[in-house]
This record gives sequence, structure tokens and C-alpha cells, in this order.
Amino acid sequence: MRDLEHITTTRDVYNRTADEYAAAIGTTISAGIEAPIDRAALAAFVETVSLNPGTIADIGCGPGRVAAYLAGFGLEAVGTDLSESMLGQARRAHPHIQFEIGALDALPYATASLRGAVCWYSIIHTPPAELTIAFTELFRVLQPGGDALLAFQAGDGHAVTKPNAYGSGSALTNYRHNVRDVVEHLVNANFEVTTTIVREVIHDHESTPQAFLFARSSGSD
Repeated sequence: MRDLEHITTTRDVYNRTADEYAAAIGTTISAGIEAPIDRAALAAFVETVSLNPGTIADIGCGPGRVAAYLAGFGLEAVGTDLSESMLGQARRAHPHIQFEIGALDALPYATASLRGAVCWYSIIHTPPAELTIAFTELFRVLQPGGDALLAFQAGDGHAVTKPNAYGSGSALTNYRHNVRDVVEHLVNANFEVTTTIVREVIHDHESTPQAFLFARSSGSD
């Protein structure tokens, strides 16, 4: 795991605010946080990976919301996150699921060990220039033909810094990634992007359109 500023800052903020975060967002996928099209994207992903079952990772899992959703359909779900405090929330809420420490550029999974992966808002603190590195690591852990679903706040690639993120007293930067740029980084990492969905703001807690990308790893690296 590289000791970059955006990684250490993100870990520190979420370690200090995991209780508040889990209380605000919950430990399961819900209509209060996810819009109908968001939940439909998750359902479509479940249907896709169920055709050829295997281990599915919730990457950047936070309190394990997506992992629990996947497990609810009988999938073999696991989760990983930067923050040990967030993993504590996930383990308490979902003791039947295995959660491990890890970063987008250093995942705790063997090469070609995953059938699929969901990155549900897990790239929002990753600078655009770092995306190919993260997606190359994602490609490494997926089986050939493995499926990935990414969700993120869409924009023109600009950064939004919260000076007191989640009441932590520390600043945390979110990136409103340009959808075309994310697609390009995925292609650079040997993914084929099969579906792109962008929806407008629906919930009060949103300030930008939301993007959902389905991608599939190529047969070889």
C-alpha cells in the first residue's frame, strides 16, 4: 500500500468518523440513500455475475453495505477498506462476511481470484491521475472476463474539498470524475466498458449527477 497523501488522509478521516458515517448512511443499501436506478444497477450486476458464480468483492466497502446486498442474493461476498474503524462497523453489522484491510492500489486478493467487484463510490477520493493505477490493480485481482461495477459522483474532474469532513476536523477532497476520463482509464487498464449510466440529482444529499459504469476485464493482461 503506497503512503500517498490522499490515501493517508482518507484513512485518517474515516477512522475518526466511522461511527457517525455508519449512523448517517446505514449499513445496508436503502431507498433513502440510493435512487431506484442505483439499486437497479446493483440488481443488474447481481444477475450478470450469477451466471458464473464466484467471489465478489465490495471494494472500498465502508460499513459493508454492498457486500451485504450481494450476500443477500446468495453470492460469495467479501469486502475491503482502507479504514480499520470502517471495517469494524462492517464486521459488527455483517459478521457472516469476511472483511479485510486494503487500498485501491493494494488489494488483499490473489491474482485472478475474484469473479467480480463493486467499487461503490470508492474512487471519489482518488485523484484522476491515479485512476489507471487503481484500475490496473482491480484488473489484477479479477478473473479473465470478470465484471466490475463502479459508482461515483460525476463532473468535469474537479476537486471539492470539505474542510471539516464528517465533523473530523480534517479536510478531505472529493473528485467529481469526468465519465469519459474514467472510461479511458479503465480501457488503459485492459477493461471493456459495456454500459454507462448517468443520472441527475435526485436526493437532497446529492449535489452532482451520479455515474454508474459496467466494465469487463479482457482475457489477458
